[in-house]
Amino acid sequence: MTGQAGASPPLGSTRTGTVESFDDHKGYGSVVADDGTAYFFHCTAIADGTRSIDEGRRVTFEVVAGHRGQLEAAAVRDSGS
Repeated sequence: MTGQAGASPPLGSTRTGTVESFDDHKGYGSVVADDGTAYFFHCTAIADGTRSIDEGRRVTFEVVAGHRGQLEAAAVRDSGS
């Protein structure tokens, strides 16, 4: 149910949430926004250039249109909280 809960946020909007899962071997995971919406993200979407991020980490991210037409997370950053 990625990117499907509630009303869709505007593209490019900044959201906060928590990394729900991340698979280091496959290079992708999901982040759940504070409103409960889950978004897929690829390791290339991690803003600091690393290729991994810890599950449970609080992050900010931008909502973008993904390659398959679903909303995804981009510019994923540690929120510092």
